[in-house]
Amino acid sequence: MAIPISLLPISVDDSSAAFDDQPFYEQTVALLCSVRDHDFATLAALCDDDFGIVDVDVDGKARPIRDRAQWEEWFTTLFAKLEGMNAATDSVILDYKALSQGALGFGVLEFRQTLTVGSHVATFECVATIIWKLTAQGWREARWHASIISSDIPAALRSAA
Repeated sequence: MAIPISLLPISVDDSSAAFDDQPFYEQTVALLCSVRDHDFATLAALCDDDFGIVDVDVDGKARPIRDRAQWEEWFTTLFAKLEGMNAATDSVILDYKALSQGALGFGVLEFRQTLTVGSHVATFECVATIIWKLTAQGWREARWHASIISSDIPAALRSAA
């Protein structure tokens, strides 16, 4: 079913039901909000990245993280760096599709992430593949792989990062 263009893009704060019928949508929004809010505790509780992740750093480059210790270091350092820059991040969902079967599932998330420092705003058009697994605590992210499709980073932010 095609999503009417009038419903896109969708802010993570929007209660729109455009993707509510997709598995893991609520958890995916929680992941994005946790990053935006620098909420390490919520993010850590949602993730059980057995195989590591591939994320995007503040310079717009791919950052492979191989285990939980590196994952914790990555997000602790990232959140501290963003706070030190007095930076704000946000995400807008452009498209989302997911499948679930038994104790495993996956989702494909297209989103625009912004990084705002003062009057400067960088934008990153991204696609992420998220593997989900069912644990005793519920569905948890088992693997995240984000790629930047395009970016627009003002020169002032390139030098600040």
